[in-house]
Amino acid sequence: MVNHYETVFIATPVLSEAQMKETVTKFKDFITQDGGEIIHEESWGLRKLAYPIQKKTTGFYHLLEFKAPGELIDKLETQYRRDERIIRFLTVKLDKYAVEYAEKKRSNKVEKVEPKTMED
Repeated sequence: MVNHYETVFIATPVLSEAQMKETVTKFKDFITQDGGEIIHEESWGLRKLAYPIQKKTTGFYHLLEFKAPGELIDKLETQYRRDERIIRFLTVKLDKYAVEYAEKKRSNKVEKVEPKTMED
């Protein structure tokens, strides 16, 4: 069964731009070669970490949203663990509401909810 997933990984800040692109391409290719489909990706760039990881205080954040069979996730996370460039990762399965929200967010149509007043 194919599910929707979102994965965010943090790469070490010592990478050059070319090395970072190569790292992202590696994981995108891994997902697509194993029957997954990339829906969306975002590079969040170099950001400060909440706490030091491996004596580093910053990291390159990258988000991938994709559809894939469930058994792909274990393989993907094993690849993250084996790659010394990745210092943290998190993969979550999106339910139908999260998928709808992600689609709205991508199309910049997230409606602002007006706060209810006492008269409503």
